[in-house]
Amino acid sequence: MKRLLLVFVFLLSWEANSQSFYRYRFEAPWSISAGIGPTQYFGELYSFWKYSEGVQPDWHANFSINYIFGTHLKSRLEGTYYKMSGSDPPSDPRAYRTPRNLHFQAKNWEVSTIIEYYWHPVKVNNITRHLWNPYIFAGVGMSTNNPQAQLDGNWVDLRPLQLENNPYEKYIVVFPMGLGFKYKLNVYMDFRFEGNYRYTLTDYMDDISAYNVNEFYLDLVDDYVSGANPDRLRLAIRNPSFMDDNGNPDVQKILQNRGRIRRGSGLTHRYDGYMTLSVGLEIYLSEDIFDNWIFRNRIYEKRFRFW
Repeated sequence: MKRLLLVFVFLLSWEANSQSFYRYRFEAPWSISAGIGPTQYFGELYSFWKYSEGVQPDWHANFSINYIFGTHLKSRLEGTYYKMSGSDPPSDPRAYRTPRNLHFQAKNWEVSTIIEYYWHPVKVNNITRHLWNPYIFAGVGMSTNNPQAQLDGNWVDLRPLQLENNPYEKYIVVFPMGLGFKYKLNVYMDFRFEGNYRYTLTDYMDDISAYNVNEFYLDLVDDYVSGANPDRLRLAIRNPSFMDDNGNPDVQKILQNRGRIRRGSGLTHRYDGYMTLSVGLEIYLSEDIFDNWIFRNRIYEKRFRFW
């Protein structure tokens, strides 16, 4: 009799555990994720790949909607707000950038679609996700492009001023690509770490492209002398060697030099870019997430859970 009772108790326990496990045995193809971290710009005011320069980091935050569509494949629609900047003072003297005394900052929005390929399969039951899963990714997106510089204590939009007489677009195409790593925290949530470099099709994320100002310095001087738009010259030429005692452009020195005043690299094939390092969380939108994780499934009440 005791043996029969023990067998009966064992079967009940096994059935209960099986049902408890079974409630997680379904796929959760949709998920949402968010992250935050540093941003580093690469362009005329920063060339980390060539010179030994100090990092000039800013920050970003992102949010994405993700969907599993293949055994190892995921897609995501991502929105990112990012800030980046660059300036001469931290640069290596070999870059010949210190005398320019140029700087910029930009606060932009990016929207991109990305395909991720994972080392371990992702099209599995929610509970059987791998504990860790590295991945690579690539995609395409659009970003705003709004460089600014400081003048008289205020940040001024540079794109409308066309300091190099070369108009450029407010929106630019970006190509994100990089590496990531995910660690399973629980049935419903992963920790995510990701490095993402964006290639672009513009050399004007920092408003600088031309090697010097000799092709357009007369227009800048004319706007300054006539008073039509004096800020163009004040923002384009900030080299201390071409400033007067009051901190304004010395028109006579600029004319005598015939505009051979260093501005950028002059390499039209070298486009600007930026990199982000992001840490964040991904939450899988499984059908039982509210009952079994966010809320306990109670008879009389539902209370929020933090675990």
